[in-house]
Amino acid sequence: MTESTSIGDMFPDMTGPEAPIISGVAHDSSEAMMTLRGIPDMPGRVTAVFTGLADAGVNIDMIVQALAAADSTHRVADISFTFPESQLRKVEEFVDSHKEQLEYQLADVNTQIGKISLVGVGMKTHSGITARFFKALSDEQINVLMISTSEIRLSALVPLENLTTAVRSVHTAFGLDANTIEAVVYGGTGR
Repeated sequence: MTESTSIGDMFPDMTGPEAPIISGVAHDSSEAMMTLRGIPDMPGRVTAVFTGLADAGVNIDMIVQALAAADSTHRVADISFTFPESQLRKVEEFVDSHKEQLEYQLADVNTQIGKISLVGVGMKTHSGITARFFKALSDEQINVLMISTSEIRLSALVPLENLTTAVRSVHTAFGLDANTIEAVVYGGTGR
């Protein structure tokens, strides 16, 4: 980059006060989700899960933890996470062989999921982007299973049978249909 070259010159859609520029919609139908139900809600338990999965060479994408039950002496949580379906055997082997250590009650696997992501700049600083994304999905009666956000990406996990419809509806909601605009997506994994 020379002294006279600016970010705006290199990436023209990044000019202005972080104008909300939606670059495209991505989707992935190759992930699986596991939910560990009834895992003790205590420090170190999540570390044990994800350290073990890392040691097994598993790539984690999305994670959600929710308190499942609590009383005065016992708190348990459910932890859901997604990973490449091609690594399902590794995940199942780790979880099965470490059930005593992790102390979860039940492990559920769902391979019938798809991820849809809205990609662009300025999404974090402009209200309405998230609402429009989820309205496009709800207008098609698509249930959202998990949500992940970053400064440049908004992702939702949906039933695999609804992925194509989800992609089409979000494309339309943001004016990215092939006959109306050409989408520009700058490369990268986004993870």
